[in-house]
Amino acid sequence: MTLPPAQARFDRPRLLADIGGTYARFTLEVAPGVFEHTVSLLCADYPDFYAAVSSYLSGLKVGPIKNSAVAIANPVAGDLVQMTNYHWRFSIEEMRERLGFDNLMVVNDFTALAMALPSLLPQQRRQIGGGTAVPRSVVGLIGAGSGLGVSGLIPADDGWIALGTEGGHTSFSPRDEREVWILQYVWRQFPHVSFERLLSGPGIELVYRALAERAGVPAKSLSAPDIAQHALEGNDPVCSETIDAFCGMLGTAAANLAVTQGAFGGIYIGGGIVPKLGTLFDQSRFRERFEDKGRFSDYMKAIPTFVITASDATFVGASVILSAQLRGMDSDQGSAILSQVQRARSQLSPAEQRVADHVLAHPHSALNDPIAQIARAAQVSQPTVIRFCRSMGCEGLSDFKLRLASGLTGTMPITHTQVTSEDSMLELGVKVLSNTASAILQVRDHLNRDAIDRAVRLITAAQRVEFYAVGHYGNVADDAQFKFLRVGVSSAAYTIPQLQGLAANLLNPGVVAVVISSSGHVPELLDVVEKARARGASVVAITASQSPLARKADVALMVDHHEDMATQMPMISRILHLLMIDILVVGVTLRRGAHKLPLLGDAVTAALDEAQVAPAPAAAKRTSPGVSTAGTLAHLSSHSRGTPGFQTN
Repeated sequence: MTLPPAQARFDRPRLLADIGGTYARFTLEVAPGVFEHTVSLLCADYPDFYAAVSSYLSGLKVGPIKNSAVAIANPVAGDLVQMTNYHWRFSIEEMRERLGFDNLMVVNDFTALAMALPSLLPQQRRQIGGGTAVPRSVVGLIGAGSGLGVSGLIPADDGWIALGTEGGHTSFSPRDEREVWILQYVWRQFPHVSFERLLSGPGIELVYRALAERAGVPAKSLSAPDIAQHALEGNDPVCSETIDAFCGMLGTAAANLAVTQGAFGGIYIGGGIVPKLGTLFDQSRFRERFEDKGRFSDYMKAIPTFVITASDATFVGASVILSAQLRGMDSDQGSAILSQVQRARSQLSPAEQRVADHVLAHPHSALNDPIAQIARAAQVSQPTVIRFCRSMGCEGLSDFKLRLASGLTGTMPITHTQVTSEDSMLELGVKVLSNTASAILQVRDHLNRDAIDRAVRLITAAQRVEFYAVGHYGNVADDAQFKFLRVGVSSAAYTIPQLQGLAANLLNPGVVAVVISSSGHVPELLDVVEKARARGASVVAITASQSPLARKADVALMVDHHEDMATQMPMISRILHLLMIDILVVGVTLRRGAHKLPLLGDAVTAALDEAQVAPAPAAAKRTSPGVSTAGTLAHLSSHSRGTPGFQTN
């Protein structure tokens, strides 16, 4: 198996693990894609995860391990790992410290397996049936073992995004009379029957007992491997029927996954059961059931299905994810919240800097420790920890931990890709859209509920709202004025510095000034804030965290986005500010109540007529345009507020 060329170099072996409900497999990656000392340990022989790892490492004559990746049959969210199909339970940070590792990354096993799929060689997979994979399309992954794993890959830029799912717990749907019998049998024991309940090692044993009862024969005390072996040998009719039913039900589950994901890149089958069935699986009804989708049968026939035959695929995927995380740490592109802490550190107070240093040095510990322990470790008071969290745009410690957890899960996020002069027009378009989507998702993950609520309350109660911005962000202010006029809020936009100072001198306690700045360092806008505060007006800032503007405002809505101004206009950050305006408009509209909104359609049409601009089609009137013509908007604003100051850029 070959690894992607982007794999990071390393100067010492890395420990990789694949932990299932029955076996724990370990290996050392001594060079990219080179695995040595691979061992499979029985989980039942060890009381906990630490004992299994220690036992494996004790038999090796290698230097200290610094980096490790663990793929585990369990959802991973945050620091605490509690296995679903086994009793092992541990804290990632505590385990890292006990083992003496610099980095211990834990991910879902099928997330890791999914990341290995692009690296599979033709001889490391076996196609079942027809179909042809469409390059750079969504890929689905399903596999039965101690449970039923489900994942997938979505192409993004030059890489992939792995989906961490629990799709194995979707509800089982019978396809024929035999499966109805199986479902009714299992219902006697379980009120909810998922696909995993039947498509797994324990599931095979359960199906065997159901079919033995259906056949009117006593069920033997057989394990899943025993049942599979009897089916391979063909010496037990009930065992053969059990594996036949298993393959058919897996075909339905795989088909459901394919149509749900639109997986034209193919469906891959992993896990510990199917690869061991060999030609028995190839000759089963799996592919027939996969294509059996009624009107969508032709759709399904085009999608190929593959059995993964590579024994080290999960190790490869874990290695890919670990390398990406280590590269991110080296280039300061890891967790979004950690990157924010790094950027803001120099602007924090000395006490808050100590909290920042502790979080950056021990992110997993900060995720799991109570506030008292974090304060002691950073040698600060507990209120300082809270102030630090709020300086990061969070409501408090719990909100900060939620954001920190999202950056430590080990999944592969969308990343920013630089637009270059060598890009084709199609590549340029894809990169622009992908970069924008990535930035929007990052801002979404850092929204502060309390700040948005306070800003909406201030604007709802205001007599008038005035928007201040300069340069490229003047269009954001113009857009904001138009949208608030549309919902009946008296508003004005000032985008020329000379007029901004004059307008700020006329502010009063009933007005909210919304100041829009990507950097938060523009002197003219900071002067507006000073004048607004002096005259009793409230200030809402849409700006970068830890900027002077954010600190001076009554409410700050944080939009943190680094953009290379040397190669492109501030297109993404401007879109982020426009979206923040949309949030405020929707929030104010909902708080005011639909019954209080004026009927603006006629007023807008009249304004357009007087400006000698043809009215938009009816369908277009129902939406708010981003930025219209200066004449139209100026005319509309003069009818709505009767004050000068509307400017376009």
